Amino acid sequence: MTIVKRLSITLLALGLGGVVHAQQAPSQADRVDQLDQIVGLSDDQKSEMRDFMQDSEGKINNMRMEAQELQQSLSEQIGPDYDEGDIRDQAEELGEVTGDIAAETVLLQARIQDTLTEEQRATLEERARQQREQMRQMQQQMQQQQQGQQK
Repeated sequence: MTIVKRLSITLLALGLGGVVHAQQAPSQADRVDQLDQIVGLSDDQKSEMRDFMQDSEGKINNMRMEAQELQQSLSEQIGPDYDEGDIRDQAEELGEVTGDIAAETVLLQARIQDTLTEEQRATLEERARQQREQMRQMQQQMQQQQQGQQK
């Protein structure tokens, strides 16, 4: 993948992540409580998940700050006296940080899944399937509305 494509994807991911982050994501307690309502967690599971979330969120927040600093530094490179090597180095570093954010997010999800029983995972998967189906239906409705407006 070319640097330009990777940088574009990275900037898009960071931008979307910033939007999601700015919308005040639910607190750890809220997320654990929501999961508890869906699958019925034990007290030990709740405690373990809160520990996972606290650890991962700290790492992710630090990496997001680093990514924002790199993004700002890249923006400052725009101009007639740019240094292509420096831009490429910073873009590569930004890609690595973004990859680390993605890895930590997936690791958190995997740790949470590992904490659940087989029955809890099946319940959670069914809930996710239902939500995907609702999203698919909403997208179809929006497309039909857009097509109706274009006629």
